[in-house]
Amino acid sequence: MARPSTPKLSSHIIAEAALELVDKQGEFTIPQLAKSLSVSASSLYNHVGGKDDIIELMRGQAMSAVRLPERLDGDWRDIVRVIATSYFESYSRHPRLIPLFTSHTVRDRTTLRIYDALAEVLAGAGFEPAARLRAITIIDSFVLGSALDAAAPQQVWAADAEISGAFSEALLQGLKTEHRAKTTFAYGIALILSGLNSLDQ
Repeated sequence: MARPSTPKLSSHIIAEAALELVDKQGEFTIPQLAKSLSVSASSLYNHVGGKDDIIELMRGQAMSAVRLPERLDGDWRDIVRVIATSYFESYSRHPRLIPLFTSHTVRDRTTLRIYDALAEVLAGAGFEPAARLRAITIIDSFVLGSALDAAAPQQVWAADAEISGAFSEALLQGLKTEHRAKTTFAYGIALILSGLNSLDQ
């Protein structure tokens, strides 16, 4: 019998199927993944070592959408803003991945290249090693939190008559903002970059 022209399983196919399950239900199991691919669980283990490996494959799949600038030697704030924005847009498409990712050590090379680039840009801007890592962690935390905000319901806060006038006014005006999460992200990353710039590096 002739062999199929394309393999039934590959790392990419496994990552895509797992990503689809997580997008739908926030989690996945090996048996669920095998069933969705119409293969046996043992077949998956010919390509991956276990669930941790699949999570890293999904991380790489999500981070492959992040685009780095062609050059990393311009204004460091502009470069970091471009990277962070692309990172935010990628994770906004898959917010239910975030809890899975934050509980696993980052091993994926595609993901590590993003952190490599941020570290190089910050080093070029004069950030000392410890300050470099603090800045990367702050940016990372803000991007992930903003991606979760992008997936929030349109009515984020169920306010009642007990709230203050200040909060009521904020909700009335702020929730009318078009593309609220994206606009808030842009505002927040600008504040972070301004704050990092003003710190004694």
